[in-house]
Amino acid sequence: MALRFYNTITNKKEDFVPLEKGKVGIYVCGITAYDMCHIGHARSAVVFDVIFKYFKYRGFDVTYVKNFTDVDDKIIAKANAEGTDIIEISERYIKEHNKDMDKFGIARPTITPKATENIQGMIRLVSDLIEKGLAYVVDGDVYYSVKKFQGYGKLSGRNIDEMMAGARIEVDEKKKNPLDFILWKSAKEGEPWWVSPWGRGRPGWHIECSVMSQRFLGETFDIHGGGRDLIFPHHENEIAQSEGATGKTFARYWIHNGFIRVNQEKMSKSLGNIFNMREAMERYHPEVLRMFMLHSHYRSPVDFSEESLADARLGMERFYDTLRNIERYLAMDVDFSAVSPRNLTSGDEEMYNKIRSLPERFIEAMDDDFNTARALGYIFDAVRVINGYYTDKTFKATKESLFVLNEGKTIMREVGNVLGLFMEEPDEYFEQDRRREAEKLGLDIDEIESLIKERWEARVARDWRKADEIRDLLISKKIILKDMHDRTSWSVA
Repeated sequence: MALRFYNTITNKKEDFVPLEKGKVGIYVCGITAYDMCHIGHARSAVVFDVIFKYFKYRGFDVTYVKNFTDVDDKIIAKANAEGTDIIEISERYIKEHNKDMDKFGIARPTITPKATENIQGMIRLVSDLIEKGLAYVVDGDVYYSVKKFQGYGKLSGRNIDEMMAGARIEVDEKKKNPLDFILWKSAKEGEPWWVSPWGRGRPGWHIECSVMSQRFLGETFDIHGGGRDLIFPHHENEIAQSEGATGKTFARYWIHNGFIRVNQEKMSKSLGNIFNMREAMERYHPEVLRMFMLHSHYRSPVDFSEESLADARLGMERFYDTLRNIERYLAMDVDFSAVSPRNLTSGDEEMYNKIRSLPERFIEAMDDDFNTARALGYIFDAVRVINGYYTDKTFKATKESLFVLNEGKTIMREVGNVLGLFMEEPDEYFEQDRRREAEKLGLDIDEIESLIKERWEARVARDWRKADEIRDLLISKKIILKDMHDRTSWSVA
């Protein structure tokens, strides 16, 4: 089966045929660096992180470019309010962005250009558009004339007359047409500026991505991505600028991810329901948040709610509990050098073949429009089968059976790596998870650990009354205990 995904510009799934065999160039619009990243940014970051990793998993040589907008009205406003400059503001939030993305398991893109590093390229592109009669200058501002580009609206699927009727367009008497958009802004008091043929000024937002994508990927490249909110006007305008200048197809495939809603409502500042990534990661393990996002198809909206996140947490517990149990068996330090699939018993061979089928099923799901929800379903199936294998009363920890379990762990890690899941050691994962859950309830971790230690000592001394009293006290605090032969583990209900 060929890798197929939904192309926004054609409104259908298409086989992916790269411009150059074995290589893929991807450009994704990044953040405007003026504030902390929110969970909407996280959704887009996860979607394209998985796509990036999946292409690499399939053996492609990937160039992934994701920009930073570091000159913008919002950045300027914040800099003026703080009495500093745009460099200090943008660098601050780029640094915070990178901290959050690293913690969230997002791989760094191949190239992360900044708008201010590409000003001269923007000036050249604007000059080309003026020369071709697609742009015009008014008092130092430069506008793109949308009616002179025949393909305008082909990404969003609307014609100019419909957009004129339905779009909210800021009134600007300088424009020849209300839909015309700014390419270059003349300098105003208190704003940064660069010297251009039209006077001092700075670039408009849309021109940045046209220049940065084509600089690093060429005039025509494979995939352009971003959130659905960027289809119009940002991506529509990128196409007009780029194709107007070159006469060539800009991006061959367009991928757009769906929105995040909060308790069934659109996330927006006016509703006060925007959660930044750092706050979310303080409440939930980053892999729980990724699981929550990947349980829905990337083009679908996802609802950020306590219920959906609790479900994702339970799912992650199942995965990590399986890995933890496998690793306890493998702690026996068995030498597998003499074991191979050819000398397994029939029962072990059957289980081995079931486990080995997971990558094939994973690829089948991901090749169908990066269907992470289906891929996770296959991983859950594999976990259920593995759990049934080692919990069966006939299971014996032989070299062959442990070889099979080791293969299960390896395969889970392999496909999990593409999704950014199962990246931690199980004990570390559970330690982090229970601490987060305890802190949500305002529980003192040290006190819990002390009580559990005291209860263990009472059990060793066969003081069952005291042990039961401590157990009941912990249960009243929503602490769940699990006694094992050598220790007691705990979690939060």
